[in-house]
Amino acid sequence: MVRLFLVILKLLLILISAGWISLWLLKPTEVWTRKWKGAEDKATATVFGYNGLDFAVYTFPIIALAIIGFIYLELKPKEPKMRPGRSSITALSSPLIINRYLGILSGIEILASSLFIIFLAWTFYARISNDFRKMTPVKSFKLTPWQYKMYRMATRCGLLAEACLALLLLPILRGMSIFRLLGIQFEASVSYHICLGTAMIFFATLHGTGTLFIWGIKHRIQDEMWKWQKTGRIYLAGEIALITGLVIWITALPQIRRKWFQTFYYTHHLYIVFLVFFLFHGGDRHFYMVFPGVFLFALDKLLRIIQSRPETCILSARVFPSKAIELTLPNDPRLKYTPTSVIFLKVPSISKFQWHPFSITSSSSVNEQAISIIIKCEGQWTSSLYNQIHAEKDSESDLRKCIPIAIEGPYGPTSLHFLRYDHLLLVAGGIGLTPFLSILQEIGSKLNNGRNRYPAQIQFIYTVKNSQEICLLDPILPQLLDIEQFHIKLKVFVTRENQPSTSLREVLRDLPDMQIINFSTTCSSYATHGPQNLPWMAAIAMFSSIIFLLLLSFFNHFIVPPSKKPSRPKNSTSLIDLLLICSFFIAVVFSALVVVIIKWKRLRQEFPLFSDKQSQSMKQSSHEVNRALDEHEIHFGGRPNFQDIFSNFKNECGGSEIGVLVCGPETMKKNVASACKLNSQVPGMNSRKTNFCFHSLNFTL
Repeated sequence: MVRLFLVILKLLLILISAGWISLWLLKPTEVWTRKWKGAEDKATATVFGYNGLDFAVYTFPIIALAIIGFIYLELKPKEPKMRPGRSSITALSSPLIINRYLGILSGIEILASSLFIIFLAWTFYARISNDFRKMTPVKSFKLTPWQYKMYRMATRCGLLAEACLALLLLPILRGMSIFRLLGIQFEASVSYHICLGTAMIFFATLHGTGTLFIWGIKHRIQDEMWKWQKTGRIYLAGEIALITGLVIWITALPQIRRKWFQTFYYTHHLYIVFLVFFLFHGGDRHFYMVFPGVFLFALDKLLRIIQSRPETCILSARVFPSKAIELTLPNDPRLKYTPTSVIFLKVPSISKFQWHPFSITSSSSVNEQAISIIIKCEGQWTSSLYNQIHAEKDSESDLRKCIPIAIEGPYGPTSLHFLRYDHLLLVAGGIGLTPFLSILQEIGSKLNNGRNRYPAQIQFIYTVKNSQEICLLDPILPQLLDIEQFHIKLKVFVTRENQPSTSLREVLRDLPDMQIINFSTTCSSYATHGPQNLPWMAAIAMFSSIIFLLLLSFFNHFIVPPSKKPSRPKNSTSLIDLLLICSFFIAVVFSALVVVIIKWKRLRQEFPLFSDKQSQSMKQSSHEVNRALDEHEIHFGGRPNFQDIFSNFKNECGGSEIGVLVCGPETMKKNVASACKLNSQVPGMNSRKTNFCFHSLNFTL
């Protein structure tokens, strides 16, 4: 019964997606324009007015995808039932282009990007060809034919920016993300957000500069650019939106974001100004096209704010000799998360606004009461946290002060996708090993529980600059010590040191001791609860949509005078735009209040934090090793040769599916992707050939 229901939900998702895409393809055509004007005229006389029609056709399909998708993900099996076959989909997901500037692109990404570019070209061509065919110069400007053509091209570039804006916010949704339906997680989809934002600013700049150029030729800049007319396009609002968008884009460039993170962080919140003035510039009818992303993003943002309240605290910290710290945080035993999940952390004593993502190194299958993360001291924020914790090392009391923190997440994959493969090849560089710590602990828990769904062989390649960083392997020492049961082989490469004839056991033995610092929990009695479950997400999205539509219809019928109601789709008024903003704000806030009530009822059944004695018993010393570590390899003075590693591992595994997971510097990822591409065979040619399936884990935002 559940399987049949999943099939029905999947068909609905496909049909809604196909309908929404078809809508965008038909919208530039003259046939759609004529039919839509007639439909709006008929809808104006109904209870919901033309607003209801625009919302139902342009906005609700994406919200419906989120609602149905949440239910589908909730019912979908969490563990794969069979190994993946060698199909065309597997081939498309493998690296196809590896470039210095473009990065690593799979066949699916290239196909999706190509289709989107074709769609933009089609939209531009359909609009421009229709404009050129009519050739109706603007009377007030008295434009020549070439000036009119340039003016219309600049105008149509604004529609291309609108198409990019419609998708811009969808990739950066966390809790309300519909990208999870495609198996794309938040950290990976940030790159899509960056590309869409760049394209949007490019087309918006062409739109603005082209229009200003024509105004300049006709000496109308002073007359036109300051207009805030009652109906139609508000040019001043468009100019403010463009300037705001440029400020956001410039401060988000990697060179500025990495050097002045606070500047990037605070200016990025100008998106509120940008969206409001875009609404005033384009009008409510154009805004309904981009409204799905704005609607879901606002819900997602408010739910995340609610989730991070109340604050919790740090239970303990382990200080590594490599200037890294492992934090242990309280977790609600009811909260289950998958390996490679991410949490966002805020420490109010350092900054009351900054959130930073960290991959979880623990497994809820191993320990239900705590979440662990490892933080490497690399930037200003992490250095401040490291210094604050390191200062407690010399404290004479056994229990140090309480450090309150706020947590968002965990956010992660909906299933244990790495269990699909016959064999695993894990490649980590430096602090990039953190997601693999949770993966290996999860596999270890399944082995201990007698489950047979785990890879037959695992090879772990770990590259570090100096030997002190090897201490970060401590959480997975049980797996490394029991090679026969876990079938794991570790190869460590220390690139900046030379110590010939030294074993991994000897290196670990010579490392300085790690110190565990236990903190007080008097400042908070709450654990990490995680985001709302998926069925509740679906209910909240549906509830908010209904409230918004009812409010907008009410305002339009009882506040907007009949004389001010626009009669044609090209007309818009600031009053109607303000009513849309008010309806949206009230609907989202009202839904958030409902969530707050539900959450506080849940907090009444709070599980107590585990004691400091328990937190100490969870830890083990990195010196609890034996000669089993000699079975693993350690190499000094060079980087791994991935071509040789892949070839040897392929010979050991025979004809099978090998999952390749890599997390580390971009150069390493590209080298691993190249090795995957060269060593994978064409699917379907020979069933005994080995196939490498590449997966990049990226937690650098």
